[in-house]
Amino acid sequence: MKLLSLKPSALCLALSLAALPMLVQAAGPSGKIDCIAPANPGGGWDFTCRSVGQVLSEIGAINGSVQTTNMPGASGGVAFSHVVTKRAGQNDVIVSASTSTTTRLAQHQFPGLNADMVNWAGTVGADYGVIAVSKDSPYQTLEELLSAMEDKPSSVSFAGGSASGGWDHLKVLMMARADGIQPLNKIKYLPFDGGGEAMTQVVGGHIDAFSGDASEILGFVESGDLRVLAVLADGRLPGTLSEFPTAKEQGVDVEGINWRGFYLPPKLSDEDVAWWEETLHKVYESPEWKEVMSKNGLIPFDRSGEAFKTYVHQQIADIEEISKEVGLIQ
Repeated sequence: MKLLSLKPSALCLALSLAALPMLVQAAGPSGKIDCIAPANPGGGWDFTCRSVGQVLSEIGAINGSVQTTNMPGASGGVAFSHVVTKRAGQNDVIVSASTSTTTRLAQHQFPGLNADMVNWAGTVGADYGVIAVSKDSPYQTLEELLSAMEDKPSSVSFAGGSASGGWDHLKVLMMARADGIQPLNKIKYLPFDGGGEAMTQVVGGHIDAFSGDASEILGFVESGDLRVLAVLADGRLPGTLSEFPTAKEQGVDVEGINWRGFYLPPKLSDEDVAWWEETLHKVYESPEWKEVMSKNGLIPFDRSGEAFKTYVHQQIADIEEISKEVGLIQ
């Protein structure tokens, strides 16, 4: 048998070509990233996408840019379904999520979909709930607003950026329940596709009060268009919101924490999922993000990987229990 003889240069080329299949593609996206905000501009999901996108670029964690795609509908259901059915395996997509997402999953509001159909990447902090009214509102304090509801639960209307039964609605029901208001199903709540739309309705005097999160309201508070009656936190928030009292200070024992983070499409490699977990944690630990948190009333809340997945499932179970208690689901 005749042996094949190669010149040294040809041998090097052959070895190089033979090694090509063994090269491992680097994990993570290589170009532009699509951050899906499951609501219209102006709300918490939109804020999370745009703020994290900017920090990802500032700290050099990505090669390309981050584009925010607003995809409202069904309080996150349209985006969840889109990512599961249309974006599987795409490592250049992240989706802004929060307690509103787990609330809808807990209430089985995403038909045919469940939490295990996506990859839960990590959190970048948390928001506390707020109850706010317009500058011209007759309600000067939380006590005045609740007193009106005690006499007639339907006398005060609330707007929020989640669907009926969603997290913004649930916060109102939890507050009313803590105050002893009954029946809870008589309370008026009007849903909008994002906190921005809901706040506009309150500022315009069409709806009495806004139920949302601290990071959503700062612009309206600083302009003087909204007044915060209560923060649904254990203690006062830092920064601009420090002047506003908590519901607990005013005798209403209720707390509403809303984590902010991201999920990823299904069918990603373990390496891609790990890359996003690590990259989002870099954002969380960066001075640039800590400044964003401080300016927007966010509090530290750090979950990623299996710890985040476990937390999501536990929160879904807890919210399902509360939802049954107040009659939102059977």
